[in-house]
Amino acid sequence: MRIVFAGTPEVAVPSLRRLVEGPEHEVVGVISRPDAASGRGRKVHRAPVAELADAHGIPVITPRRLGEPEVLETLTAWAPDAGAVVAYGGLVPPSLLDLPTHGWINLHFSVLPAWRGAAPVQASIAAGETTTGASTFRLEKGLDTGPVYGVLTETIRDTDTSGDLLGRLADVGSGLLVDTLSGIESGTLVPVPQPAEGVSHAAKVEVDDARVRWDLPAHIVDRRIRAHTPAPGAWTTLGDARLKLGPVTPSAGEPQAPTELAPGALAITKKAVYVGTATVPVRLGSVQAPGKKPMPATDWARGARPDEGSVLG
Repeated sequence: MRIVFAGTPEVAVPSLRRLVEGPEHEVVGVISRPDAASGRGRKVHRAPVAELADAHGIPVITPRRLGEPEVLETLTAWAPDAGAVVAYGGLVPPSLLDLPTHGWINLHFSVLPAWRGAAPVQASIAAGETTTGASTFRLEKGLDTGPVYGVLTETIRDTDTSGDLLGRLADVGSGLLVDTLSGIESGTLVPVPQPAEGVSHAAKVEVDDARVRWDLPAHIVDRRIRAHTPAPGAWTTLGDARLKLGPVTPSAGEPQAPTELAPGALAITKKAVYVGTATVPVRLGSVQAPGKKPMPATDWARGARPDEGSVLG
C-alpha cells in the first residue's frame, strides 16, 4: 500500500524504519512536527522522524497545524491508501480522517481502552501496573476511541523507566503496525470496537507533575520517579536549587539504611544518600544540580555538602 506516515520523536523511528526498509509497503510522504529548539544551547533540531525520512529521500512536510490548506493539497497529491500515526504530537482533523482510502491507523502504547491519551506509558508505570502493551486502531473524532485492529502485551519490569518501556514498545509495536497495514490490504483484518469497560485516561505530563512528593509511601515515590524518567525528569528542591533525580531504590532490608526519616529529610553515609518518605527511606541514584551533569548521589553530596537536617522539597 501507499502509506503516509505521521510521527515526530525517536519512539516513532522504529515504525518508520520498518515500513521504509520492508518490502510490504511504500512510504510516499511523511508528516512531522516543525523543527524545534532543544538542549542547553537551544539549537534548532530536525525531528528524528524527519531526519530518517530525509536520509531515505522521502518527502517531508512540517506544518504547524494539520488543518492548513496546504496539508490537504499535499496529501491529496500523495494519494495514500492508508495513514500510519505514531507519536505525531497533534490531532488529525476531521477533514483529513477519510482522505486515505483505509483511513489513519494509530499505534498507541497501551492496551486500549486503558490509558487513552498522551502519556500511557508514564501512567501505567505510575499506577504500579505489571503489564501493558500496544494497540493499533483506526482514528476517529474521539480521542483514542476508534476500533482496534491488533494488540500485543509487554511486561512492566520492577526497574523500568518510561524510557526503557517506551523503547521496547516502539520496537515490538513497529511489527504490529506493519502487520496491521498488511492485514488491512489483504482484507483479512477487521477492526473491533473498544469495550465500554476499562476506560482510563493518561493526560499529557507537565513539568510540575514530575515534582517528587516525599510525603507519599516509598513504593509510590519510586514508581513516579521512574514514570517521569527521562522526560520531563523527576525533580525536587534543596533550598532555592532545583535538583533533577534519577530512579531511586526503597531501602527496606538495606543494613546501612536509616530505619526512620521524616519525609524529605536527608541522611548521608559514605556509600549512600537516603531520603525519607511516608514509609521507609529511599536511596538516591543520580542527582543533577543546576548547570551540572547527572552524577551519583554520593558525589553530589560530597560537593554540595548539605547541612545536617536538610530537607528536600
